Amino acid sequence: MNFLAYLMSLYLPLCGTTGATGIPAPGVVDFAKLHLKGHSEFLVAPENFTPPPGLAAPTYNQPPQTLFADLQDVAALQPLTYPLDTEPAALQAAWVIRSKFWNFPDVLEIAVLPAPNGKSTLILYTHALYGYSDYGVNHTHAIRWLKDLNMKVSK
Repeated sequence: MNFLAYLMSLYLPLCGTTGATGIPAPGVVDFAKLHLKGHSEFLVAPENFTPPPGLAAPTYNQPPQTLFADLQDVAALQPLTYPLDTEPAALQAAWVIRSKFWNFPDVLEIAVLPAPNGKSTLILYTHALYGYSDYGVNHTHAIRWLKDLNMKVSK
């Protein structure tokens, strides 16, 4: 841990931990019951989902289990990203993403959903554990994961 993260951990204890240490696993999440605060979070979900997403999720031309496996591969390549939870039977998983200097933890959760004709889509919800504003960091996480997933799926 760097000195800045150490200083921050005196006020925000999870900044003094590594990986996913100390962060509770979400388990199986009912994303339709999310109560969005409108700050320090970002939701990608199918169009017409409730709560309304910040970005409509694409539909992928592959079965849900394959998309879930592809998301696991994408996660493994993300910098400063650590497994937090996986619920394969529910096609859900979560990771902790740490900021480089302050070691702030954000949580990114996904659920893969079946779509018509053997296709699939997803819910991606990323949120800060600390702070009122994340300065767009969680939006950036979501866009990067979708971009990397789209590159993997198109191969």
